[in-house]
Amino acid sequence: MYIRSKSLYLASMKFQIIICCLGSSSLLFSQTGGNNTYEFLNLAIPARVASLGGALISLKDNDLNLSFQNPALLDSTVHNNLALSYIDYFSDISYGYASYSRTFRKLGSFSAGIQYLDYGTFLSASVTGETGSSFSASEQSFNISYSKPIDSLFSIGGTLKSIYSRLEGYNSYGNALDIGAVYNNRKHLFSSAVVIKNIGWQWKTYNETHENLPFEIQFGISKKVKHAPFRLNLTTTHLEKWDLTFTDPSIQTTDPITGEVIQKGKLNRFGDKLGRHIVFGGEILLTKNFHIRMGYNYQRRQEMKLDARPGISGFSFGFGLKILKFHLSYGYARYHMAGGPNHFTMAINFSEFYSRKQ
Repeated sequence: MYIRSKSLYLASMKFQIIICCLGSSSLLFSQTGGNNTYEFLNLAIPARVASLGGALISLKDNDLNLSFQNPALLDSTVHNNLALSYIDYFSDISYGYASYSRTFRKLGSFSAGIQYLDYGTFLSASVTGETGSSFSASEQSFNISYSKPIDSLFSIGGTLKSIYSRLEGYNSYGNALDIGAVYNNRKHLFSSAVVIKNIGWQWKTYNETHENLPFEIQFGISKKVKHAPFRLNLTTTHLEKWDLTFTDPSIQTTDPITGEVIQKGKLNRFGDKLGRHIVFGGEILLTKNFHIRMGYNYQRRQEMKLDARPGISGFSFGFGLKILKFHLSYGYARYHMAGGPNHFTMAINFSEFYSRKQ
């Protein structure tokens, strides 16, 4: 077997980072995502979502980027919009997304986009240190989304994903489907939504074993405080699985007589299990063109913090700014004491570049 990197040491470090951190904003490979393939589908991409905790499916706010999280958020307000996102991830890994939307009055709203994850360039090396040729590893998903309002309050939508993964000489492809619905009451400044993510199948496997896709059910609500510049978001993740805790060898011991494993921590408390499903986010709407954002992901904090120095692991921050006709967003999510990724997003409404004839 080969170890891949620009040097043997960097290879080991890099793949440890991939295994530990690739699970996305709300889950990790070693916990909820360990038995799935195509985990890159769950990475938090839009800077706005990253700054609000890593999960946001209920905010209907004329933002094409949010439809990446819930296709039901796609509507006529983002007609002729282009959204671009880039994330400077750990090591020299990067990923991003680009999408464009159109609305047809009788048919509904459509968008097309591509999501990618680039692991970088590697130099193969044998276990004895003999180097070989260089190669790359990457994964992509080509997405087509559709949404249509049922009435003035409800909308439904779906996203079909065609997935391709290339890891050195191993290739795999599959399809996945997201289905979402949203209730948006503008009068009461309230919205709620549900999304079923990554229903699908791995058509071609890396080897002879089929792997599951990262299936997930989410529910969320958003509420703007009346007569105040505050908006609150709450998203519940992984509703298909109650217990997201894991066994940490560092906080367990063995009974010397029976050999039974004894947990010394309190990982099995009801409150801890519940908290791992909840992501909080809030926005301060200072002006129409400038927003400050912050979020908290309890599961991320519990799984990534150091007990001696938890710091701000699990917290995230960012802002949104409109300059001329460009909507710019920045998000920073603190995963660990070692740092966190920077998210950059830009959205453009091409219709604003020309004035309609009267």
